[in-house]
Amino acid sequence: MELWNITLENTFFLIGILQDSKYPGLICAIITCLYLVAVICNGLLLLLIAMDKRLHVPMYFLLSQLSLMDLLFTTVISPKTFVDYLSGQNTISFSGCGFQIFLVLIIGGSEDILLAFMSYDRYVAIQHPLNYMVIMRPKVCWSMVATTWLVASMNALVHTIYTMHYPFCKNRKIRHLLCEIPPVLKLACANTTKYQFMVYTMDVAFVLIPLSAILASYALVLAAVFHMPSKQGRQKALLTCSSHLTVVGLYYGNVLLIYVLPSAYHSPQQDNIFSVFYTIITPALNPLIYCLRNKDVLGALKKLLGNGASVPEL
Repeated sequence: MELWNITLENTFFLIGILQDSKYPGLICAIITCLYLVAVICNGLLLLLIAMDKRLHVPMYFLLSQLSLMDLLFTTVISPKTFVDYLSGQNTISFSGCGFQIFLVLIIGGSEDILLAFMSYDRYVAIQHPLNYMVIMRPKVCWSMVATTWLVASMNALVHTIYTMHYPFCKNRKIRHLLCEIPPVLKLACANTTKYQFMVYTMDVAFVLIPLSAILASYALVLAAVFHMPSKQGRQKALLTCSSHLTVVGLYYGNVLLIYVLPSAYHSPQQDNIFSVFYTIITPALNPLIYCLRNKDVLGALKKLLGNGASVPEL
């Protein structure tokens, strides 16, 4: 069988949600609109957190990192999808595919870990309010962010290099919205069974370890909240925690279905739909979920606009 990945000029064909849809134009328009919403909302949130001193606290610092990751995540996918539809092509080069795998692994892995650190932040804020700024001092916050990127980068580099070292056959059709390891490995002209098991094991670890930390943190948080003497304090704590739990549910719900549920229980078409959710829809919804009922962020937005009446409090 002829091998074709000797040079970097060879291409893959991405057979994603547009190619599987009866209405590719409508799907492309929806993806483009969601991308614009994600860029505007996450960009605005980053601007508000940077400009308003009232938002220079650990919770919003970590939230700014989540917005940055969401912005990068959707930018890796959405513009190429739009350009491919307009040009009538759905190709990606060998090097481009490897680079996309690398970016998706970095950003996705970083977001997994960051959501766990954000849940720890809420645990400290509610369980140790008097020492919150001491425990979550800037050095600790920056260490958390550095850890998320460093761990995810090491994992991404190893898996990208190992995945792309395989010889690939003439069948270059990747039945997925983007280049990811499982669909790419299906094109390899070699036995990848052991490596696929290792990839699955790492995926499960990257998902279940942070998720377990999140669930443990919120079990302790909820126990503390329901023992608060102040009804107003309980409502404020629950409102903040509910926003984070909604984001966690949206993100991890799709990731669990794709990466933890065995492949025999979901089809490539379903994977395409789930991929749209966690790479495009979730990044557009996250800033809205966090900010629509957040008085601090709404106050910063009013200050930026210079017209308090134009942004009603919800």
